[in-house]
Amino acid sequence: MIKIDYSLMFVTDDRIGDDTAFFSILESALKGGATIIQLREKTLDTLHFYLRAVKAKTLCDTYKVPLIINDRVDIALAVAAAGLHIGENDLPKEVVRKLMGPNKIIGSSVSNKQQAITAQLSDVDYIGISPVFSTSSKIENLASPLGINGLVEIRKIFTNPIVCIGGINKDNTGKVMLNGANGIAVISAISKAESPTAATKQLKEIICQTGLNK
Repeated sequence: MIKIDYSLMFVTDDRIGDDTAFFSILESALKGGATIIQLREKTLDTLHFYLRAVKAKTLCDTYKVPLIINDRVDIALAVAAAGLHIGENDLPKEVVRKLMGPNKIIGSSVSNKQQAITAQLSDVDYIGISPVFSTSSKIENLASPLGINGLVEIRKIFTNPIVCIGGINKDNTGKVMLNGANGIAVISAISKAESPTAATKQLKEIICQTGLNK
């Protein structure tokens, strides 16, 4: 499998119902230097999720950026996405790997040390630790913020790439990158920005300045 740059993941904002605005922001993130896209839809029916995924895949292919799908293995397979991101209540990791195949990206959400230990023993390519800081982007009930100390502890456990999500912005990106993260995942920091392209570029510059953009 080709080396994946996890340094700047844009997680699409499922609060944006208008497709024109949705895809304008997605393309702005791609133009700004997002290195991987996660399509996340918690409320759309299957057909509309699929249609968004088809268009998102086309855009990502144009910019040569991998697209991963949140939760839905059927959508990921249907659009030949680069991979899938799963949570603790989704299909078991070994089942996802069997369905997706050996060359697809599998990411898993982690919110505590025990989950990190489980992930280390499983066949996942990266973990998304969440939430690192307080956030209003996700509507589900989230665990307490892990903070930098939580990141440092999980870094000792998990050897594959770690992506931090939850309250990540231009003010704390450098800190998480310097404390063991391989990348950040953001929603509002891009989707709510006055200029999503400029916001993405700014985050990318901060990541590059850490010297950890691997």
